[in-house]
Amino acid sequence: MTESKTGPAPQPEGTRHTVVVPASINMVQLLGPADENLARIERAFNADIHVRGNQITLYGDLREIALAEKVLEELVAIIRTGQGLAPETVERVIAMLRAEIKERPAEVLSANILSNRGRTIRPKTLNQKRYVDAIDANTITFGIGPAGTGKTYLAMAKAVQALQKKNVNRIILSRPAVEAGEKLGFLPGTLTEKIDPYLRPLYDALHDMIDPDSIAKLLAAGTIEVAPLAFLRGRSLNDSFIILDEAQNTTPEQMKMFLTRLGFGSKIVVTGDVTQVDLPGGTKSGLRVIEGILDGVDDISFNRLTNHDVVRHRLVGEIVTAYERFDEERAKRAEKNRGETR
Repeated sequence: MTESKTGPAPQPEGTRHTVVVPASINMVQLLGPADENLARIERAFNADIHVRGNQITLYGDLREIALAEKVLEELVAIIRTGQGLAPETVERVIAMLRAEIKERPAEVLSANILSNRGRTIRPKTLNQKRYVDAIDANTITFGIGPAGTGKTYLAMAKAVQALQKKNVNRIILSRPAVEAGEKLGFLPGTLTEKIDPYLRPLYDALHDMIDPDSIAKLLAAGTIEVAPLAFLRGRSLNDSFIILDEAQNTTPEQMKMFLTRLGFGSKIVVTGDVTQVDLPGGTKSGLRVIEGILDGVDDISFNRLTNHDVVRHRLVGEIVTAYERFDEERAKRAEKNRGETR
């Protein structure tokens, strides 16, 4: 980029269009440090963009600069909500407009769920927004997808929001105590000490959403309960927001037991990744079979997140994609081998 894209612009071939940014918008925030946001838009749409004051002139293919103009409009709308413009926000806006979604990217990325200590939790992708909306609209919601897609974190944020709004009287967080083939009996310590490592990720998420001084009080009062799945047997859970995490590690019988704990005035969110089942060999995953059982039942929603919804380090999404390709190739080879042996 020359002259920070300011000053008189050359006249490249192609369509030319000028966007006038409202005077209330901070141009440095819109363009990014050292025009970083502008450079991302140029690369994404193969456009040539020049800035003079609050006027942005775009040169290039008609369809491409029309999309680039929409990106600028959405970024302005996001700034007006009081958010900053991180590089990943710009990338997500571009990806959503490329995908020609019906929803406005600014609306998706500005949907606040929870604020605590100056930090706001909100969806970062379209599928995350649809997942959050499904939790609002349904009594039982399933969030199924790979690691890093925010399925548990967003469910936790919705639970804390429901508690703060007094829509429920308590939050119940649960996980099956089955991981990587370990059995509780072989772990050292008391039962509580054995169980704690399985539930630690839920505690960690709570610390992001509730003041640490309040967590101990809420746990002591039973307003928040963190318990292994087996501890819910025989109970009816009323006026509660109940989350079952790592549900791929439930058996079909355990899944049925959990879902039938639902009481009046309660919501259930079930999260898991069907590609990471740690059950003993030959044991069916309750999460893998449940959609076939409950598909079409009113007030139950199944939501799938993909590698495109990964909001951890960029490499996490690439790792998930690489494993998906590997599994597809392995399945193709297995099918080919079966065909050759017939």
